[in-house]
Amino acid sequence: MRIIGTRSAILLMREAHYGTTRFDDFVRRVGITEAVAAARLRDLVQAGLLERRPYREPGQRTRHEYVLTKAGSDLQPVLVALMQWGDHHLPRDDGPPLTLHHTDCDEPVAVQLRCEAGHVVQPEEITVRKART
Repeated sequence: MRIIGTRSAILLMREAHYGTTRFDDFVRRVGITEAVAAARLRDLVQAGLLERRPYREPGQRTRHEYVLTKAGSDLQPVLVALMQWGDHHLPRDDGPPLTLHHTDCDEPVAVQLRCEAGHVVQPEEITVRKART
């Protein structure tokens, strides 16, 4: 939560998963100030969720784009779960603003809890144990 616990950090990570990489596009799409975007992107890079990569347009100075790392990509189920929760518990009269679909078959995408054997697990079926060291 220390890393992604702010609204702007979550929205920046959401946009990174949608394919946004450039600073100006993050600012515009998330609707935050450049100062807030710079601070949050710096935090996300420092935390290892995004990586800065240089690029240069012809005739322009070198700039940096922000690309998801493995840790950043692994955050996707969390973002999808939050979206799913909001769609279910905070419904809009006109329906959800976005829906996610599997590219291959066009079916909706959903996050589910599953055990390693592949069973769908309900919250009341979870046992908490101390991790072995």
